[in-house]
Amino acid sequence: MIRGMQTRLLALANVPLLRAKAPFQGHGCSDCWIVKLHTGHVNVSSNRRFTYGFCSCSLPQDLAGKKCVPCNSKDIRAMSEQSANELLVQVQGWGLVSEGGILKLHRSWKVKSFTKGLEFFQLVANTAEAEGHHPDLHLVGWNNVKIDLWTHSAGGLTENDFILAAKINTLSFDHLLRKKASAK
Repeated sequence: MIRGMQTRLLALANVPLLRAKAPFQGHGCSDCWIVKLHTGHVNVSSNRRFTYGFCSCSLPQDLAGKKCVPCNSKDIRAMSEQSANELLVQVQGWGLVSEGGILKLHRSWKVKSFTKGLEFFQLVANTAEAEGHHPDLHLVGWNNVKIDLWTHSAGGLTENDFILAAKINTLSFDHLLRKKASAK
């Protein structure tokens, strides 16, 4: 089984980005999708980390496990749109927007009330403060919560923005969100 999987992965080794069912289905990883393929390393979307022979399969949660680096370094540079699109698959629900030529991560939610929006922001603020990376928070109207992430000092997106987005995605705030209307 492992030899067969290695053969299939080696055949895919020259594919930079593949969005197809992974060859792992039926081999202990259901609903896995290959997201990025490197020589000897495969990133898949899954709920677990596993290793088969030479390949290590990384999870989207890997970003949430990282720590933001200080943004005051002169070496920090904004990433390309292509690099941002490669990381975007790891932060479900977020989208890329360009405002004034600056690439940003954006996501919005509807909360139950104005005060629930403020509670939502407090949860995000606690995480942002712990990371030392601060998003732009917007409460539009009385229940529309919007977050923009970008590294101001770099003038665009850095890995820090994706790390914070992944950490925000792990927060438990369902109790603050409006329930979707049921279909009639």
